[in-house]
Amino acid sequence: MPELPEVEIARRNVARWMAGQRVLRARAAPSRIFRGAELAAFESISGALRSLERRGKYLLFRFERDQGLLAHLGMTGKFVRRPTGEEVRFSRAHFELSDRFSVHLADSRMFGRIEPVRASALRDLTVVRALGLDPLADGLTPERLARAVGKTSLGIKVALMDQARVAGLGNIHAAEALFRAGIHPARKPASLSPAEWRTLSRAILDALVFALENQQGEEIQYVEEVGAGNVFHVYGHGDEPCPACSAPIQSFAQGGRTTYFCPRCQPAGKGKR
Repeated sequence: MPELPEVEIARRNVARWMAGQRVLRARAAPSRIFRGAELAAFESISGALRSLERRGKYLLFRFERDQGLLAHLGMTGKFVRRPTGEEVRFSRAHFELSDRFSVHLADSRMFGRIEPVRASALRDLTVVRALGLDPLADGLTPERLARAVGKTSLGIKVALMDQARVAGLGNIHAAEALFRAGIHPARKPASLSPAEWRTLSRAILDALVFALENQQGEEIQYVEEVGAGNVFHVYGHGDEPCPACSAPIQSFAQGGRTTYFCPRCQPAGKGKR
């Protein structure tokens, strides 16, 4: 599933593909990615892309003449670039550009979302305003992270995945950050010491940078896709040896998701200082 690094890679790619180009036509097939009259509004978009911003897992497109789009990749969505006219499997919407290439949103399961909105109103949308601290866009410090997570009774991993607290982290990168920090996923945030908040804030940034560096490319492949490689340390590696201590990586259900962790590196008591 696309999380902050994967969406940031999409932002960088689309911004590069559209730089210096104009949208000649926007086309889409009816699907649940759009709601009602939004399909026609999408197909009215044309001209140059002025900016492309990421907030959490959302992309905010701003075109000329105050045209805008809010996009979410859902579970399987990704942007790909192809010569105009070439068929793209699972393409739900695309921009035909002046360089004779098209940028497609391909989404096999159609949990993605495209919402046409005035560009000047994007930041005021309820879903955008509700987002919490964005580790890359807002800057991350131990103090900001502790305030964002708060004194919740949720386990630390579930709290980190709450988009109203920390925008962009999901099941993969929350697990990876906690592994790097040596903190058990079920620990309560109130149990973390100032030293552990410092370690965790650094681990979150390191996990995100690692994902950006190892997944960046013209066409990203998500770890859940058939045939995809898995560059992560613990996520998806249940029963395999921990890369740090060789103990078998374990998993358990947490917040409706599968959580991966190393019982030796991430003891249920205190984490690394």
